[in-house]
Amino acid sequence: GSLDRFLFKNNGSILSWSQRFTIIKGVASALLYLHQESEKVVLHRDVKASNVLLDAEMNARLGDFGLARLYDHGSNPQSTHVVGTVGYLAPELSRTGKP
Repeated sequence: GSLDRFLFKNNGSILSWSQRFTIIKGVASALLYLHQESEKVVLHRDVKASNVLLDAEMNARLGDFGLARLYDHGSNPQSTHVVGTVGYLAPELSRTGKP
């Protein structure tokens, strides 16, 4: 399932601190790989709870790369228009157009 199911449709269950740590560690690891360790820089542009997929052990995987863009390392990625889900956009992106 996805993280939003646990946050917004949880039927009374609450994620433990250990589960939360496992989830955020997985998301942070995915973003580190996409931004620094992959051959090209991958900007996901739509990180939100419904795009964080969880397995039975609560290991997180980032999904839905439909809005993602690839850039060369060291380049200055700029966007002519802001994309993503309102409420999850970085504030600086809407002001400057820079991630």
